[in-house]
Amino acid sequence: MSTQPQPIHVIGGGLAGSEAAWQAAEAGAQVILHEMRPVVKTDAHSTEGLAELVCSNSFRSDDHRHNAVGLLHEEMRRCGSLVIRAADRHALPAGGALAVDRDHFSLAVTDAIHNHRNIKVERGEVAGLPPEDWQNVIVATGPLTSPALAAAIQQLTGEDSLAFFDAIAPIVHHESIDMDIVWAQSRYDKVGPMGNGADYLNCPMDEAQYTRFVDALLSAPLHEFKDWEKVPYFDGCLPIEVMAERGRDTLRWGPMKPVGLTNPRNPTVKAHAIVQLRQDNALGTLWNMVGFQTKMRYGVQTEIFRMIPGLENAQFARLGGLHRNTFLNSPKVLGRDLKLKAMPRLRFAGQVTGVEGYVESAAMGLIAGRMAAAEALGAPLDAPPGTTAMGALVNHITGGHIEGEAYSGARSFQPMNVNFGLFPPVSIRKPEGHVGRWKSTEKTIAKKEALTDRALIDIMGWAGAPS
Repeated sequence: MSTQPQPIHVIGGGLAGSEAAWQAAEAGAQVILHEMRPVVKTDAHSTEGLAELVCSNSFRSDDHRHNAVGLLHEEMRRCGSLVIRAADRHALPAGGALAVDRDHFSLAVTDAIHNHRNIKVERGEVAGLPPEDWQNVIVATGPLTSPALAAAIQQLTGEDSLAFFDAIAPIVHHESIDMDIVWAQSRYDKVGPMGNGADYLNCPMDEAQYTRFVDALLSAPLHEFKDWEKVPYFDGCLPIEVMAERGRDTLRWGPMKPVGLTNPRNPTVKAHAIVQLRQDNALGTLWNMVGFQTKMRYGVQTEIFRMIPGLENAQFARLGGLHRNTFLNSPKVLGRDLKLKAMPRLRFAGQVTGVEGYVESAAMGLIAGRMAAAEALGAPLDAPPGTTAMGALVNHITGGHIEGEAYSGARSFQPMNVNFGLFPPVSIRKPEGHVGRWKSTEKTIAKKEALTDRALIDIMGWAGAPS
């Protein structure tokens, strides 16, 4: 009788699914990765590549000493993350952020998965619950979980899914940007990996221009949704017209804030608001409008965005859009092993668990892949310590967002980016030899550094990763 363990089935070839398959295969398990594209298409994807980025091309800050998502990058690097390795190899200038050429990034992940000796890729939809003989399954279907599978999970758990819409920002052809108006500069001239302090293109607005722009946003026709589709937005990805509705100055204190930027053509006059564009591909031919996700109808987007100085003749490679995001009431239905309580042969990973962001989703795939492989190979693995970025995310989605009482089942659970507020406290002391009062800013920096130092020690203990 064969003692070969059953393969691990990973459903979904996005960031989380690709990372889960890679981690499990690297641990020595046999993996079958199921991706429904191109057999079944989605409204948001445009290719059949694995780990396709459908929204921004930025993985956000790469500062692992002072930023929680940068710490998450570093933890994943030390755990052999395929997603972060591909991102590092195809990074673009983006100040202190880790931004990637989306096409080359997806191709790198796709090639690595297809060429791994322990991974088999099967194209086609897994409709409904996986077959009963699949005993070790990772569901990493992301925000676009197929209706049949979503309905089956809903029926199994007895829990309604929560849904919101992620808005997609427009992309502009560089050659159509008026560089006599626009200038290149990172905020506060910050130089990050691959950058030179001039990684963003800046479009300045005076007060009158800003007022007209906000007026246009407030009067623009929007995509119409059915009643059952009208759900709260995630605050980290609000459409610009929703931000404008919250107050006329909301945009200029959000994605259009003018601080840290000086127009070299008119350095003595401060802009009232500034629109930033970030490089979207390695060639520098495509630029993403930072924070400009929108639910406006396509017919008016071009007209309104051409009101922005420097974009009067802009040509758009992609206009803004929306896609549905469905996620589990994870504190109610998942255990710390990411298994579905109602059917423990199913683990979940990625955005469907209630984490928000590319890197957070991939991190859940990394954890699920390692856990599934450990179980298949007879050596079960616990979740990462809560002192790490990855462990803090697991704590959040399994009930750590509720303090001091058991989870009641109320729908208070919402998606969350990684942040230092999810970490257990750490003790810090005033540095020896420090003269004078210890400023609050100095304390904040010291606290972040203490949190990250502790996290990197603890993640290496969990994963056995090299320093």
